[in-house]
Amino acid sequence: MPRAAIIVLGLSVAVTALFAQNVPVQSSADRKVITRIAPAYPELAKRMHLQGVVKVEAIVRPNGTVKSTRVLGGNPVLVNSAMDAINKWKFEPASSETIELVQLTFAPE
Repeated sequence: MPRAAIIVLGLSVAVTALFAQNVPVQSSADRKVITRIAPAYPELAKRMHLQGVVKVEAIVRPNGTVKSTRVLGGNPVLVNSAMDAINKWKFEPASSETIELVQLTFAPE
């Protein structure tokens, strides 16, 4: 394994341990997703045969667009792809902002 890959893998493990801590989360309102964009599988994750679940908290505006996202857990190599995709999602309209909990599963094809 090339030295760069070993360094990235080591950093991934260290940051994953950091994100794996219990984070208090408010209840989800479970709004229906109208437009769901699939996350791109990162090239580095493909090469390293990484898979796993990324958990994200999304604050959704009343009009259904995503206002902000926060990572609750997952492999750092996969996190950016998950957040990029969720930020493009569109939820059904509601009377107020809600917090939605999203889990995206990454698996090599």
